[in-house]
Amino acid sequence: MASKKPDNTNARIADNKKAAFNYFFEERFEAGLVLEGWEVKALREGKVQLTDGYVVLRNGEMFLIGCQINPLKSASTHVNPDAIRTKKLLMKKDEIRRLTGKVEQKGYTLVPINLHWKSGKVKCDIALAKGKAEHDKRDVIKDREGKREVERAMKSRHR
Repeated sequence: MASKKPDNTNARIADNKKAAFNYFFEERFEAGLVLEGWEVKALREGKVQLTDGYVVLRNGEMFLIGCQINPLKSASTHVNPDAIRTKKLLMKKDEIRRLTGKVEQKGYTLVPINLHWKSGKVKCDIALAKGKAEHDKRDVIKDREGKREVERAMKSRHR
């Protein structure tokens, strides 16, 4: 009898860690992703890079640009894979219209946060974000280093 696969209902595929450093997130949304077969297989293997990705709104549709899915070696034998192909995002029209209005405001952009599995389908979390200024990024770095120093001090004190 065949064994069952583990239940990966909300397993993360890739995270965009750079996005939280470069942007303040205002709102988060979940969108479906239109993919080809070889891309799904490559995602199962974890061959994706999301750090340079961004979302564009064109003609009432959303597209993910800059998300790189590297093809498996077996895929190049029977298809012509394009690693940086523009991928269409699927959301309800009302949400897209609302996001279009917000993105047209000064300083707002749509940024992909992560890719994950949900009920056997690939979903992309996107955020309506506002860019951070340089001094905000410096504050984040300073806070992070301060927390590390406190943790080191506490660790050495408990020894």
